Amino acid sequence: MKLNDLRDNSGATKRKKRVGRGPGSGLGKTGGRGIKGQTSRSGVAIKGFEGGQMPIHRRLPKRGFNNIFRKDYAIVNLGQLQAAVDRGALDAGAAIDEAVLVASGVLRRAKTHGVRVLAKGELKAGLKITASGASEAAVKAVEAAGGSVTISPKVVAPAAKDA
Repeated sequence: MKLNDLRDNSGATKRKKRVGRGPGSGLGKTGGRGIKGQTSRSGVAIKGFEGGQMPIHRRLPKRGFNNIFRKDYAIVNLGQLQAAVDRGALDAGAAIDEAVLVASGVLRRAKTHGVRVLAKGELKAGLKITASGASEAAVKAVEAAGGSVTISPKVVAPAAKDA
């Protein structure tokens, strides 16, 4: 293969549409925009416009809300913890908290309100877990495996007030 043999696949590039270049081009005079009206002119923004009728996005009622007091937890399942222990990322004898989970790759990043442990999956190793929250089923499963769960809510600094 040589440099002069390189070319795009057929259909990979299209020629630019040159409007207003005479009647023979098929895009002369009105440039493919039709005759008169709003869309024949520049600066048209009619998405959602229904000819003066109340648009559907204003006719339909609003639904739901966003809770500004919602807690933002990183979720860890027991199955993920067991998989990390099996592959050697977590030491079963050491204490496990948010920083250890991030360092071992179980969590991608720390979240605002800490870690919440849920009971999905099976846990065989007796782990000492410190978390911001845990479901009852997760606590029972960890204790049944010979471990312990300590709940210590992460302290979130209040937003700075303007003076």
